[in-house]
Amino acid sequence: MTRRIDDPCITDGLTMALQPVVGIHSGDCHGYEALLRGTEAAGFESIQAFFDHCHAAGCLAEVELALRDKAVAAFASLAHHPRTKLFLNIDNRVLGIEGDTARRTRAILDRHGVPDSAVVFEISERHPLDSGLDAVATFRHFKRQGFRLAIDDFGTGFSGLQLLYYSEPDYLKIDRFFVADIATDSKKKVFLAHIVTIAHLLGAVVVAEGVETEREFRVCKEIGCDMVQGWLVSRPTIHWDSLQPHYPEIERLARQDRRAGTSDQRIIADQIARPEPLGLDTPMEKVFERFRADKSATFFPVVDGAGAPVGIVRDQELKDYTYSPFGRELIANKCLGRSLKDFAVRCPVADIAAKAEQILEAYSAVERSEGILIVEDMRYVGFLSADSLLRVINEKNLATARDQNPLTRLPGNARILSWVCEALESRAQACLLAYFDFDNFKPFNDKYGFRLGDRAILLFGDLLAKAMAAAGGFAGHIGGDDFFAGFLGESVESAADTCRKLIADFAHDVESFYDDETRARGHIVGQDRLGNTVRFPLMTVSCVAVHLTPGCGTCSSDDISRLLADHKKAAKQAADHLAIVHPCPA
Repeated sequence: MTRRIDDPCITDGLTMALQPVVGIHSGDCHGYEALLRGTEAAGFESIQAFFDHCHAAGCLAEVELALRDKAVAAFASLAHHPRTKLFLNIDNRVLGIEGDTARRTRAILDRHGVPDSAVVFEISERHPLDSGLDAVATFRHFKRQGFRLAIDDFGTGFSGLQLLYYSEPDYLKIDRFFVADIATDSKKKVFLAHIVTIAHLLGAVVVAEGVETEREFRVCKEIGCDMVQGWLVSRPTIHWDSLQPHYPEIERLARQDRRAGTSDQRIIADQIARPEPLGLDTPMEKVFERFRADKSATFFPVVDGAGAPVGIVRDQELKDYTYSPFGRELIANKCLGRSLKDFAVRCPVADIAAKAEQILEAYSAVERSEGILIVEDMRYVGFLSADSLLRVINEKNLATARDQNPLTRLPGNARILSWVCEALESRAQACLLAYFDFDNFKPFNDKYGFRLGDRAILLFGDLLAKAMAAAGGFAGHIGGDDFFAGFLGESVESAADTCRKLIADFAHDVESFYDDETRARGHIVGQDRLGNTVRFPLMTVSCVAVHLTPGCGTCSSDDISRLLADHKKAAKQAADHLAIVHPCPA
């Protein structure tokens, strides 16, 4: 395409689209990313080609400022913008001169009435960091100005780990590459799970970009992503009045997916302390008054204008001023430029919906931390001290131990029943409830003893746990040689394939438990329940599964039990040892 403009610095005709970034647990809008539109009409093949040309012409920084003005104006036009963030892309190639443009950005924000704390600068991986750039100083400069930082397109560019190390980002935005087809790509799932863990250990909020399907959403939520952005929520739009503060469809999906530790959330909520936070714009004299009024307090949480935690302010950090003859007067003097943001120190943050183990990991990653700030969709709700966190872990371990099968360590009947009831309540998703039962287990036990019988149970329990972890399902041990598996939101074909593979793997592996002669013969000679001499085939496992389609009529756990019992014989007689029941009309 031929470029139709002679001056690449002209931004007339270009506009900014906004795309929402929403909380993965609630659907509440956390912010909007500003995305450039109109470059093709201006004569460029792509947005990247436009910026490359501006860079070559030496006006990239000026163009970014002009576009930034457009983005801030669009953001400020939203009635609900005071409770949200504006994500602005910044090209790595202008980072070296951002000291000046940071000041000019503040002028833009002031003109539109948008606070500094509302802006998140997205540093892209698309271009390498300048080797001569003092990245640490540059990133710290941004943060001192009150801005937040995000790494964009993480995992696909030049310097992902380098950026992650130096920038200490507030947000990590995972590129669409890792999200696309993640529900069926186990390798991507493993990669993304580890990225999420690292990001949380470093105190960053994880945003899954480019989420387009419900299955992608569920996997991202399951492995711990905090926020979601993509066509599933909303496409970028230049019609800003159509943007919403809340996206009910995302809330609906989040409520349907109850696999992630709701019991953890209840335990955590019971232990949370709720000290009133200080706003980032609180005058320092008011800060001193808070500490003076509450002499037992050693710190207070600090939040920005949207209620998102910035960190904590410690009394010990203020002691030099507290005990100095003119300390408080000096710090209260606005001319000296010291404000609460200069004293706020980083504190680990975790969402209340996170698993207790993930919260413990986040806390452990920060030395000398008083505890961890708890948020709900990045808005402060309270604080967990180190002692409270230990109580959470202890209570969870006790609850798990009470219901855990002592042999396989898989969830027992109470958690199985809870999972089934929650799955049955989620009428908008398909689910498959599978019951596994060993075939010819008694003659094996009679011949080889209970010790080897326990090893067979352990073998299947291990195979089941691994298979369901890979499938994103639930594994439980009913007792003895009876097991349960639950699939939620999975296609019946995919779930059936998982069950068939599990049956085949067990039949193959358990053969090694027999002696050579019995294995070669292919059966055990023993007695049945009536005392008759019978040839019993080698041990296998059979599965009967009930498949419930979305919107299926009312079905109770007792109904499921009856269906499983009624079709147990059919499963044992089937060539593949699997019987699937479809009680819902097609």
